[in-house]
Amino acid sequence: MTGNFTFTMIKPAAYEARYAGKILDMILQQGFTIQAVKIVKLSKDQASAFYSVHKERPFYNDLVEFMTSGPVLAAVLAKENAVQDYRKLIGSTNPADAAEGTIRKLFGVSVQKNAVHGSDSDENAENEINFFFSSLERI
Repeated sequence: MTGNFTFTMIKPAAYEARYAGKILDMILQQGFTIQAVKIVKLSKDQASAFYSVHKERPFYNDLVEFMTSGPVLAAVLAKENAVQDYRKLIGSTNPADAAEGTIRKLFGVSVQKNAVHGSDSDENAENEINFFFSSLERI
């Protein structure tokens, strides 16, 4: 799986603002294929587990609260060099610093409400994909 897959999650604010279709279209236009997709509302325990890597960070509790505030769209994306190419497509964490034309520049409103999550390494992509999807849910 390494190298050709990544994980994304359209966050609650972007989902609520009805940007999911536009974001998915941008992803497809960049040559990614969607291998799995689902819409879920994370529980506090699920969001806490998913973001446990940030547990000691000052923003952790606010992040968990935000990520449980509404539905998210989770997806497995496939493409050669998927993690790196997707990170380039989404742009910097802070939408104000993101390059023009990136997902976060177009649809993000703040560091926390930056429209999408994207895996930052092949290892994390695999862990994040396995967190949300069983092998039966992926093509």
